[in-house]
Amino acid sequence: MDIIHISAECYPVAKAGGLGDVVGSLPRFQNELGHRSKVLMPMYRTPYLYSHDWEVVHKASTNLGHWEFDYTVIKEKTNAQGFELYLIDINGLLDRETVYGYDDDTERFCAFQIAALHWMNTWDKLPQVVHVHDHHAALVPFMMQHCYAFKRLQSIPTVLTIHNAQYQGAFSWNKTLYIPQWDSWKRGLLEWKGSINPLASGIKCSWKVNTVSNSYLHELSTMSNGLEQLFEYEKGKCTGILNGIDYTVWNPAHDKYLTDHFSILDAKAGKEKNKRILCERFGLDPQKPLFIFIGRLVGEKGADLLPQAIIDSFRFIGRKMNFLVLGNGNAATAAQLTTLQSIAQGDYNAFIGYNETLSHLMYAGADFLVMPSRVEPCGLNQLYAMRYGTIPVVRSTGGLKDTVIDIGEPGGYGITYNNATVGDITHGIYRAVSVYKQKEVFRSIREKIMVLDFSWHRSAEEYLSLYQSFQ
Repeated sequence: MDIIHISAECYPVAKAGGLGDVVGSLPRFQNELGHRSKVLMPMYRTPYLYSHDWEVVHKASTNLGHWEFDYTVIKEKTNAQGFELYLIDINGLLDRETVYGYDDDTERFCAFQIAALHWMNTWDKLPQVVHVHDHHAALVPFMMQHCYAFKRLQSIPTVLTIHNAQYQGAFSWNKTLYIPQWDSWKRGLLEWKGSINPLASGIKCSWKVNTVSNSYLHELSTMSNGLEQLFEYEKGKCTGILNGIDYTVWNPAHDKYLTDHFSILDAKAGKEKNKRILCERFGLDPQKPLFIFIGRLVGEKGADLLPQAIIDSFRFIGRKMNFLVLGNGNAATAAQLTTLQSIAQGDYNAFIGYNETLSHLMYAGADFLVMPSRVEPCGLNQLYAMRYGTIPVVRSTGGLKDTVIDIGEPGGYGITYNNATVGDITHGIYRAVSVYKQKEVFRSIREKIMVLDFSWHRSAEEYLSLYQSFQ
């Protein structure tokens, strides 16, 4: 099959979250299964752009409302990522260093989608599936079906993957001219609660919709930032497909970011070496169990609960564990986590910011990963952690519920709790410390999680089955 993915992110070109990881991996695994999958995304001014060779494959002009703009499509020459990678450049809109957070994001992503379809409309051989990701590309299905300029694309099946339904890209009707001329009778396919809502439109107009875990799909009918009724109405065409991880990248046996590699055969010694490196760097005690948090310091991730949960753990459990935090985001949470360093007794530290090398070392050296998420559509960190023998301590929600089974259940291998509260987090940490003391139980769990299969091969097959349902 010929498949094109349209996305605002793709690792390692540009990434702000899990969306980038998925789009950077799924197409390669689809190609390995014998299909032709490619990616089209904006041409941000990131380091990747300047470190690779490109060729111009198309130049043209089109319109965003009354504004005519030029756009250029370039292709990475070597297919370095394992798939054809195309970037769209629009001067003044997409030529930014970071992906999101600009006042004109509505204009930027509307223009990107219009340019993508304008270019696709010129192809001799059209794709068999157009796969769009999140709200930044979710107007594509509507425009393919109902904008007069793109009628040639009308019969191509579309798939919308929702990585996070909290972000919907809504904008007011006074910007309706941004969308190329369309059948005004179809207004209802754009509208949700008085605004043009790209994510809602994508749900209505895509042939199929999927979320990145089954549990997250079920949660969206009761918790989707205003789209609950829509998810309930459209549930017949919705499915959940769990994300995978790339075991060529996330593998402690040959991780390029590690100096001390290990496998399940020497996991105890290998993790102890990496733990010592971490503890020496951050002034921690390697004899204590090491708990880590890696991620954005935002409410969705429950990061605001961490400072008090760490304090309460020391207060009620005793100073029997280490905590190491890596993340950035909310300034107040970051300040609280930094302030905690003043009470550390060789058992707490934080790195505010992001460091890819450090994150791999933390997965390799830690004993437990804490994820107190309020919302977690899939979650990748728990999958990375388990591959490195680090036991997840997570709130049971979304993809965390689908991938982590509590040790109290048959076949369990993680520690879960139900509520995103300080009390539940602290109790989860208490249980983890108890497991750590039971050396044989701890070793058994570690070995079990290292061989669980959360690879992209499984997920890629599920996506292909979804596409083939159109035939």
